[in-house]
Amino acid sequence: MLRSRTVPEDKKILNMKIEKDKIKYTANLARISLTSEEEVLFSEQLNNILSYMEKIGKIDTADVKPTSHAVSMGNVFRDDIPKKSLLTKEVLINVPDKEDSFFRVPRILE
Repeated sequence: MLRSRTVPEDKKILNMKIEKDKIKYTANLARISLTSEEEVLFSEQLNNILSYMEKIGKIDTADVKPTSHAVSMGNVFRDDIPKKSLLTKEVLINVPDKEDSFFRVPRILE
């Protein structure tokens, strides 16, 4: 069972603000050029995202059962029903290259 863990306040990344210099640095790493208006815009947008994440982080989820999907998942496979197999002769009728009763395929490992 998954358990939530408490993160010390000094280790929380959500209290962080993205300044214009971080945007410039990241744009340089990505080798893209940004105008100063774009730098301000991206800084604001990223700070809005962090602010929203901070709000989500304050939600009490102690009584919420951990899930891996938003909706319950069930087995979507059909039941295995044994059937009569094809004969080797029938299987090899349209095979472009065969050797005895085997498929012959190009070598993929050297």
